[in-house]
Amino acid sequence: MGGLWHLTKRFFGAIRPGPPSQADERWALEHLGPGETEIWQQMNNPDRRHAVEVARAVVADPRLQSTGSVERPVVAAALLHDSGKVLCRFRTPSRVFATVVWSVASDDVADRWLTEHERGYRFRLAQYRHHPRLGADLLRSGGADPMTANWAAEHHLPERDWTVPMYIARVLKDCDDD
Repeated sequence: MGGLWHLTKRFFGAIRPGPPSQADERWALEHLGPGETEIWQQMNNPDRRHAVEVARAVVADPRLQSTGSVERPVVAAALLHDSGKVLCRFRTPSRVFATVVWSVASDDVADRWLTEHERGYRFRLAQYRHHPRLGADLLRSGGADPMTANWAAEHHLPERDWTVPMYIARVLKDCDDD
C-alpha cells in the first residue's frame, strides 16, 4: 500500500506547475558536481521538486545525523535517483500510462523494446521502465561519485541487491517512500 500512496502523492505533486523554489534550487546545486548539475537541469520540475524533498529528508534523518554530517554523494544520490527519467521525456499522463503498463508487463518486454526500437513510444516506455540503470549510466558518464550512480541503479532493487552501504541505502529508500 505504501507504493500506491507514494504514486498518488507523486501524481498530485506532478500536476502542480513550476520548478522548485529558488532557495531549493540553490540548495540542490550546492550538492552537485558539474556533470551532475547538467543532468539535474534536464530533470522535469515535478522530479526536481520530489528530489529536493527526498534529499532534505535524508539530510535531516537522525540515522545519518548521528554520523556528524551527510556527505555530498549521499545528497546527490537523493537528488538524482530518478535522473534516468530524463531520457524518455514523458510528461505526467505518459508516466501514469507507463506505470500501468509496467505493472502488468515484464522486464523481458522492456528489454525487447529497447533493442528492437531505436525511438518511438515503445522505446520511450522501455526507457522509463529501465530508468534506474539508464540513470546510473548517465551519472557515470557525467562524472558522478560511484555511490551516487549506484544508488540510481539500485533504488528499485530489493535490499539484498544493494551495494550502497546499508545504513545509507535504508535512509535513502525510506525518505523516497518508493
